[in-house]
Amino acid sequence: MTISEITDRVSALGHAWEQFKQVNDNRLRDIERKGHSDPLYEEHLNNISLAMDNYKQRLDQIETAYSRPTLGEEAEEYKSHEKYSEYSKAFRNYLRKGMDAGLEALQTKSLSVGSDPDGGYLVTPTMSSRIVQAIFETSPMRQICAIETISTDALDLIDDHTSLTAGWTAETTVISTDTATPTIAKRNIPTHELYAQPKATQKLVDDAAIDVEGWLAGKIADIFGRTQNSAFVSGNGVGQPRGILTYASGTSWGQIQQVNSGTSGQVTADSLITLFYSLKDAYMRRANFLMNRSTIQQVRLLKATTNQYIWQPSLVAGSPDTLLGAPVYMAADMPVAAAGSLSVAVGDFQSAYQIVDRQGISILRDPFTEKPFIKFYATARVGGDVVNYDALKLMKLS
Repeated sequence: MTISEITDRVSALGHAWEQFKQVNDNRLRDIERKGHSDPLYEEHLNNISLAMDNYKQRLDQIETAYSRPTLGEEAEEYKSHEKYSEYSKAFRNYLRKGMDAGLEALQTKSLSVGSDPDGGYLVTPTMSSRIVQAIFETSPMRQICAIETISTDALDLIDDHTSLTAGWTAETTVISTDTATPTIAKRNIPTHELYAQPKATQKLVDDAAIDVEGWLAGKIADIFGRTQNSAFVSGNGVGQPRGILTYASGTSWGQIQQVNSGTSGQVTADSLITLFYSLKDAYMRRANFLMNRSTIQQVRLLKATTNQYIWQPSLVAGSPDTLLGAPVYMAADMPVAAAGSLSVAVGDFQSAYQIVDRQGISILRDPFTEKPFIKFYATARVGGDVVNYDALKLMKLS
């Protein structure tokens, strides 16, 4: 796409937003005059909102394509190694024909890949790089949360959320009272096994024109991305990461504050402002909003008491839209707006939520279970949990 075409799309997005505001203003004036509005307004606003989403999504895809590296650093390092082509060829033979003798001979010579006779063979760095990149692009939680890669089964953290107190004294004053002592505790975020098992016929795998690595990468990336994202939002923590929506409401450590919207099943401008300013200053400066697409469509209609829209679309490729000045990320796994739902999250997600990846995505080839299909059993280990409860707030719709 040329620079001129990109500019045209940005202009179209800006024009769509101005048109959206004009139509919504007309709808609000109708409500003031007649107590209701023409249903055609709603249909028109939905169509414009959908067009804005499509413009923005296309711009972000262009930005991602331009900035995406060909290979990760690890893959580049491995590619320069003399054994790279040898291992890649052996791994490709394993995928296509199940021939693992070459991999067994090379396992001690590879830099960051190897074999596990019981668990399959680790993917080549180029393939692993593609998978990780695709997951990042499809999971908003991975874009905004802290991510740690480990080589063990769990990440150990230290909880240090209590404060040391101090007091004033004079030169001759006798200190008779101890100040409060902070307490620390050890926390553990385990990784859980995530699996996918795509399959293909032997004929398809044998076809030299088919990029087996690329096909597997696409399949695994799609399902791993969707499954992880769902767990980071609403996972119960049993055999999977624990999501941000599963904690009790409250302001104590171990609880996440829920701010009531005050209107049944509706997000209001006042409730969003209250939610945003319930964060401490340090977290508010780094805050992001997280909500479902349908909730975003509601929020676009809202105005503050100053009669200004609190939503602002981004006209820069790769930059998110903003709400009250904070970036907004669309997450399909956040609940749609309904009575009693937790439809909006806001916070400093880098401080609030920790994602843990264990190194390596392994694949085990199974040509026997479902002949004539060949199954590719892929596994990864991923964990996640809230680590700072003060840095995150949720809106509960009345």
